[in-house]
Amino acid sequence: MSTRVSRSAIVLCVLTALFGARVVGQALVAFFDVTWLPAMEAWYSGLLPYPVLLPIQLVILLVQVAIDRDVWRGRGFCARPRPRAGRALRWFACVYALAMIVRYVVLRSHPIPIVFHWVLAAYLFTLGRLMRPDRVAGRAVVPGVDAVGSAYLLRSGRSSRGAR
Repeated sequence: MSTRVSRSAIVLCVLTALFGARVVGQALVAFFDVTWLPAMEAWYSGLLPYPVLLPIQLVILLVQVAIDRDVWRGRGFCARPRPRAGRALRWFACVYALAMIVRYVVLRSHPIPIVFHWVLAAYLFTLGRLMRPDRVAGRAVVPGVDAVGSAYLLRSGRSSRGAR
């Protein structure tokens, strides 16, 4: 696992844990009337009824855990370089975070949902950066040449420009 991948794996896991804490915190308030946490109005923006929101949040967590596992192991669907998907995720994450700023300014809603939307946006941005294929283990990668081909070029002393 390269340093970049291991750092990304740690960041993704931390962001997953933060979102998981939000889901658990809101559920504790909703179902058990926990008083040491903010009231339900502070957690809940009201855009979706909570009985619909909770299963969606659980699915998001399950997807995040599956992605985290792939990235941590360095293999699987979400651990592969995908330049277009990576660019799209980074772009969407920036728009998503900006939309949450606008939402806060316009609606003056409670900050807890906004902050955790930023957590999700940060997760998407981190995943998008990880999907960038331009660097693997600190070396430039030639587009269209897989890791085995890159290793061959390095061992043979050929430059990547000669591989095109």
